[in-house]
Amino acid sequence: MVMASILSLSLTALSLPNSQSLDPKKISDSSSAGRSNSRSESCSSAISFQRRKMLLTSVAIVAGTLCSTSVRQMALAAEFVDMPALRGKDYGKTKMRYPDYTETESGLQYKDLRPGSGPKPMMGETVVVDWDGYTIGYYGRIFEARNKTKGGSFVGDDKDFFRFKIGYNEVIPAFEEAVSGMALGGIRRIIVPPELGYPDNDFNKGAPRPTTFSGQRALAFVLRNQGLIDKTLLFDIELLKIIPN
Repeated sequence: MVMASILSLSLTALSLPNSQSLDPKKISDSSSAGRSNSRSESCSSAISFQRRKMLLTSVAIVAGTLCSTSVRQMALAAEFVDMPALRGKDYGKTKMRYPDYTETESGLQYKDLRPGSGPKPMMGETVVVDWDGYTIGYYGRIFEARNKTKGGSFVGDDKDFFRFKIGYNEVIPAFEEAVSGMALGGIRRIIVPPELGYPDNDFNKGAPRPTTFSGQRALAFVLRNQGLIDKTLLFDIELLKIIPN
């Protein structure tokens, strides 16, 4: 409606006055009378032309500005519109590959912050681990931490740590793959793409789970968001103990 009003205004302002008849006889009859006022009419016409020119320029500038603003507003609205075709799908940033990490066939990336010196866990054995979790794809928010120095040693009683059986699908795919390849006493950092993370973007359907309410809120916000949020996660894991089957 704004554009229509502007165009209407411009057409009204630019409409010319009724022109004189183009009949040759009338032109001849009025030529003598018009000589005396030709100079003043010429001046008046020039002023009128300049006014129309200035008005046209102003209208063009305003119209261009409004068109540009309208396009930006439509683009912004389209970016945040709720489209059913995108619901439940993980459309995030392009997957990052880090040169100092090793990438496996599954797409998991890992780096050993401290190589272990003990044995590796076998199928069916129970492992005791400590872990930290971060929403690295979305502002690096912490959803699980034990007040430790990054990459440092984990401390605490075994009963306070997380445990699971290797090969029993008790944890998310990335977590099991990472721990299965670790040696006892090692600390491994892993970067987890959404397809190796929590099933159906629900941390209640896979372990490990945040142990605090604030951690659960931070993780749930990223996993359940239907917008274009990158759901890539980062875990620090220490393999503390291997319990034989």
